[in-house]
Amino acid sequence: MELSSALAAVIPTFESDRLRYRAFREDDFEPLARFFADDVSRFYGGPCDRVTAWRKFAAYPGHWAIRGFGPWAVERKDTNVFIGLVGPWFPEGWVEREITWALMPGNHGHGFATEAAAATLQAAYDMLGWTTAVSVVAQENTASAAVAARLGATIERQIDFRDTVADVWRHQPPA
Repeated sequence: MELSSALAAVIPTFESDRLRYRAFREDDFEPLARFFADDVSRFYGGPCDRVTAWRKFAAYPGHWAIRGFGPWAVERKDTNVFIGLVGPWFPEGWVEREITWALMPGNHGHGFATEAAAATLQAAYDMLGWTTAVSVVAQENTASAAVAARLGATIERQIDFRDTVADVWRHQPPA
């Protein structure tokens, strides 16, 4: 069995109303490389070149291999098209365990980020046993701040983050 197949076998797949959450595949790289080349990625560690984008891309399944959890690739169930990433995230040096999300351009304004973040926050509570999580959102990223607010999170504190100021949004504990 190839490593990618072996890792995908341990990354759970699940669905919400309109979206599917699955392991990353190699063909997800092209849309992510375009995302990371664009200024829209500035809140997510970009923009950057293809080599750096590949390293970011490889970190997502690597996070699963090392931590036992990580972001999922998000695809629309009606089209099977990759539209972003979402899920638990806690790399070295991070603030604390986070729920992160990023949508590829052209997928904003449809409620996908809120649906995906809510589903994976619940998965972190149910599958991973988390009792709390944050989302780190640059203050300039008003769209992601709106998602965090819709999820019921509240601003706990501010931190210096990637040459800007970010709010640390605390999510509600599991019901």
